[in-house]
Amino acid sequence: MKQYQKLLIANDIWKNYGAVAVLKGVSLELEKGEVVSIVGASGAGKSTLLYIVSSLEQADKGEIIFDGQLISKLSNKELAAYRNHSIGFVFQFHHLLPEFTALENVSIPGWIAKSPKKKVQDRAMELLDFMGLSDKSHKKPHSLSGGEQQRVAVARALLNNPAMIFADEPTGNLDSENAAALHELFIRLRDEMNQSFLIVTHNELLANMGNRKLQMKDGQFI
Repeated sequence: MKQYQKLLIANDIWKNYGAVAVLKGVSLELEKGEVVSIVGASGAGKSTLLYIVSSLEQADKGEIIFDGQLISKLSNKELAAYRNHSIGFVFQFHHLLPEFTALENVSIPGWIAKSPKKKVQDRAMELLDFMGLSDKSHKKPHSLSGGEQQRVAVARALLNNPAMIFADEPTGNLDSENAAALHELFIRLRDEMNQSFLIVTHNELLANMGNRKLQMKDGQFI
């Protein structure tokens, strides 16, 4: 039987926007090598929770422990390094830089980390090849299909070998065929690279393919 280890622990997370309580004491644990999906109606608090546990937003109350480290204790410099090295992000819209090629877009996290240029390029090409995009490496985003653009965004998220990828509606801008291909890619990344994912999605097919599906309603898991 596969042995898991705790990678992400979120304890008693609360978040208000003005007088509106968006998260009401949510707790969550993820293991290394898991694909966990969060589903629920719009306004349930799914994306807010994702942004808080990934450190893009701050909770009003609660603690987040990632790989044994209390995130709230990190300095701004340490937090920036954590985001660059330990986690990756995939959003509904790919956010590729239009003036850069696919290879350059994938390479950006390595450039930010100031890794050796040759090492970054080799890793970027390795990931593009894994994504079936090695022949598109020198094309700019406008020359790629929506599915290809999103795969480039996934490759970019993977460049620095993050422990976990956070994905917010990653198939929300794709047709059903490309969405299904991206679902299969996430599962392949889990199986072949032991990659961990926390995914917010309205897509039931994607949600059902992972290890666990969690449902939110009114700022709590149900």
